[in-house]
Amino acid sequence: MSEARFESLLDTAADGIIVIDELGRILAFNKSCEALFGFTAVEAVGQNVKLIMPPSYADAHDGYMENYRRTGHRKIIGIGREVAGRHKDGTVFPIELSVGEAATSEGRQFIGVLRDLRQRKAVELRVSQLQAQIMHMTRLSAMDEMGAAMAHELNQPLTALMLYMQAVIRQSRAAPAAPAGDKVLGVLEKALAEAERAAGIIQRMRQMVEKREPERTRIDLHDLVDEVIDLSDFVAQGSTVTIRRSYRDKHKVVDVDPIQIQQIIVNLLRNAVEVAKDSAGRWVEVDIGGDERVATVSISDSGPGLSPEAAQTLFRTFTTTKKSGMGLGLAISRSIAQNHGGDLSALPGGDGRGATFTLSLPIGDGARARRDEDTKG
Repeated sequence: MSEARFESLLDTAADGIIVIDELGRILAFNKSCEALFGFTAVEAVGQNVKLIMPPSYADAHDGYMENYRRTGHRKIIGIGREVAGRHKDGTVFPIELSVGEAATSEGRQFIGVLRDLRQRKAVELRVSQLQAQIMHMTRLSAMDEMGAAMAHELNQPLTALMLYMQAVIRQSRAAPAAPAGDKVLGVLEKALAEAERAAGIIQRMRQMVEKREPERTRIDLHDLVDEVIDLSDFVAQGSTVTIRRSYRDKHKVVDVDPIQIQQIIVNLLRNAVEVAKDSAGRWVEVDIGGDERVATVSISDSGPGLSPEAAQTLFRTFTTTKKSGMGLGLAISRSIAQNHGGDLSALPGGDGRGATFTLSLPIGDGARARRDEDTKG
């Protein structure tokens, strides 16, 4: 290919294309790169490629290239990945980079293809924010439906607290000069425990309706599921449905937004309890399992299962079999699961078997470390 044709090909490419030698010097810098980084080809050619890298990447780049020249071990060549680029004005922004290698008469050269990810990131952020708003509305709706059951649950420790305090008052009036004995102290400790129980219920309710930006953190899936089941038990007890726990693995650590994942499980549990309460068995079972790569939460019920028609449209937006509801819960739940790198699927059941919904999430790195510790132990 002639040099003129090669340069024409570079300059008409929609993506940024940059060619460097094995010392990191820029040999070619196309028009899209000029638009992306603010440097002209005249300014960039001959400079080290660190010119368009933020310090966090630039400081380590020479070491990466030296390691590749010495060992031949590839870390990015032939593999596309998301990295950061730096504009001439100092702005750091996300780019997708794929690198190829070519042996030429002038030595080894590397061709990088770069794509600006700012617009895609902005769209992803907006989608995530909209999902958070919808989930917040869904949580408020759930709390509205669960309000009566929760008020009943909250009333129990408050009533017990009042009875304990009345007992202490009676004891104090009967013997005002006597010091507080073990019996009185025991009653006060019980009163304190009931007050803490009531505070815990209120704290869970506040966390449920709290509005905040999505934020991922590393958590043990068992703790998260247990908290949701404790919350959902209020509704289940009112409908005499038993929620059974079946946890096959000791630890399942995932990197997720806990509120979003809790909302998915709340949705699935509410649906399962609603179906199970009219069945003969009246049970819902929550299973935590998976393998080394994926953690799963499966929720099964004793209901009649889903009809073939319902199963086909289960995750479509604005499709619902309920008399009330917008048909967004399962669609949004699956979308959130997929945004976390997982999925939400369903086995429809039928012929005497209830439906099973399974939420799958990728295992976080912490899970492997904890599993290794368990193995050593």
